[in-house]
Amino acid sequence: MIEIIIMLLVAYLLGSIPSGVLVAKHFNKDLHQEGSGNTGTTNTFRVLGVKAGVLVLCMDLLKGTLATLQPIVFHVQGINPLIIGLGAILGHTFSVFDHFRGGKAVATSAGMLLAYNPSYFLIACCLFIFFIYVSSMVSFSSIVSSPLLVIISLFYHDWILTIVAVALTTFIIYRHRTNIQRILAGNENLVPFGLYYRKKNK
Repeated sequence: MIEIIIMLLVAYLLGSIPSGVLVAKHFNKDLHQEGSGNTGTTNTFRVLGVKAGVLVLCMDLLKGTLATLQPIVFHVQGINPLIIGLGAILGHTFSVFDHFRGGKAVATSAGMLLAYNPSYFLIACCLFIFFIYVSSMVSFSSIVSSPLLVIISLFYHDWILTIVAVALTTFIIYRHRTNIQRILAGNENLVPFGLYYRKKNK
């Protein structure tokens, strides 16, 4: 039991590393005061550019992956790695190093899935990229991809994966509630590519 508690704590602390905040400091920027005010990958791309965005994306993915791999690496029985991975998502969203603020958990969730089930991770990536290309909105892609991944999880016959997928979908949609309002109002931020972006800029 003590091993599980330690791994959850380590996962939370890993997730709490404020990747976007740290990278933004290198540019003398404060992501809380720029763009959407979010410290996650999307706002980093928007405010700091592609290189910084890719760096933060990789860091956030790695947090979820390393946290989830703990039970496998340390040969701890009796706990599903996904449960440990949830600690990183909690840390990423409510970072102890950033006044319990954080990102929207999409990249860290993806890192968790990469460690647990690479094929499921690849499907998630394909869905995410497809919906970004169609909508030109990262938020829309996150919101639409999540429930589809719940359905896809049923084909793996892994009830823990499905339960976690449902929990993540609920959490991600909740964290995107202001984005949903902007999408419905037609003023959500767009990425500078994709079908919808081209249509709006004809």
